[in-house]
Amino acid sequence: QVQLVESGGGLVQAGGSLRLSCAASGRAFRSYAMGWFRQAPGKEREFVAAISWSGGTTYYADSVKGRFTISRDNAKNTVYLQMNSLKPEDTAVYYCVAHGGWATEVIREYEYWGQGTQVTVSS
Repeated sequence: QVQLVESGGGLVQAGGSLRLSCAASGRAFRSYAMGWFRQAPGKEREFVAAISWSGGTTYYADSVKGRFTISRDNAKNTVYLQMNSLKPEDTAVYYCVAHGGWATEVIREYEYWGQGTQVTVSS
């Protein structure tokens, strides 16, 4: 069992930056692929980024590529999402996710979800 707690969300102006953190508890964090999804009001949840257990492989949605960076610190049981050049369309609730397999953008693969953190980007 893995518990995930996100932090770092908030209100920022367009062009600004935020760093989300996700603290994981439970055994074998370093064996889990981790990721971030987001959900804007009235829209379905969508993939943002994913990282392999070692941190050696990362994937990004086209909409965030070049602006967001996912990373992890296995010694701290934490995964991060650095978000730069934020746009109003990045406004959403961001969810940290985990699963005991390969890093993937497929939502149904992720069995563990955090409670979400709100990111609001003003224009």
